[in-house]
Amino acid sequence: MSTVLNNFDSWKKFLGDRVKHAENAGMSEESISNLAYEIGGFLDDKVDPQNASNRALKEIWDVGNEEERRTIAKLMVKLAKKYA
Repeated sequence: MSTVLNNFDSWKKFLGDRVKHAENAGMSEESISNLAYEIGGFLDDKVDPQNASNRALKEIWDVGNEEERRTIAKLMVKLAKKYA
């Protein structure tokens, strides 16, 4: 997975593929967004951003409150769908 995290375009494609799989498995958009929020928290705590795009997302995540972070997660899902 580290290769995926090094390149933002690869990251978007990776997320897009996972969102498509989740939708095909019957997950609701709300469930997918909630999962994206949880993953965002995990990445914030455990993963050092490997490129400028991911670092910018981390900085935005860090200054956001819970509602704003949930919005970021929803927007990342929306962005990922575009690259699926």
